[in-house]
Amino acid sequence: MNAFINHFTFEFKSGLRNANQLMMNYLFPLAFYAMMGLIMTKINPGFTQVLIPSMVVFATMASTVLGLPNPLVELREAGVFRSYKINGIPAVSILVIPVLSTIFHTLIVAAIITFTAGPLFGGVEPQDVPVFILITLLVTFNFGAIGALIGVISANTRATVLWSQLLFLPSMLIGGLMIPISMLPPSAQPLAALLPSSHAMQAYLGLAYRQQTAFDPTISVGVLSVSLVLTFGLAIYLFNWDSKNKTHHGHPLMALLALAPYIAAIFLV
Repeated sequence: MNAFINHFTFEFKSGLRNANQLMMNYLFPLAFYAMMGLIMTKINPGFTQVLIPSMVVFATMASTVLGLPNPLVELREAGVFRSYKINGIPAVSILVIPVLSTIFHTLIVAAIITFTAGPLFGGVEPQDVPVFILITLLVTFNFGAIGALIGVISANTRATVLWSQLLFLPSMLIGGLMIPISMLPPSAQPLAALLPSSHAMQAYLGLAYRQQTAFDPTISVGVLSVSLVLTFGLAIYLFNWDSKNKTHHGHPLMALLALAPYIAAIFLV
């Protein structure tokens, strides 16, 4: 237990000391939040209704999808995981600790956004705060698992950029952060159901804000819950201690199984 706490403390501090991680965990999401609060709320006053949840989801994606995979790949390439294995550290701990550390940073940023959006930019606060907190935990853990899976299956840091952007960019365009899903063309709405950000926003708006949503928010919560378990399970199963090790539990393409809950959602929502 002491080793776990020490490892977590080290990872958490590195998130503040490492310039790249500091950028992705704090500076980038908070700067984007400030820009959206100053500009987007003036262009579209209705954006204040979704300012808090959309920026919380954005901050979560920035920390986990964009920021988490690269350190995992770099440590594997440097042979650090191999030394962990020699010292008897299980693969689960190697994945859990960076994910928990990143989530902890994300929750700090989420709290900053939640408490400042109203006074600074007129952001509407959630009607059901406990549900908002539970959804935030579900969303952050789900994206943390996705970030871990991207780091596990990526052969190098260039690949992490490709996989991360393949999720991040569509999430920004049709994931409900900037434009309500109900306003998307009918042909694009099924594609939106493939994105975790879409279900995160529907869960927030339908359950924490009690607004009308394009998808059934309870289905979105179910999709995110199944995705969390499946995605992290795949990350553990596909984990490789060393890039030079030719023995794998499974092919990296098995990671596509993580899409199963979202494909099912197309037929459920």
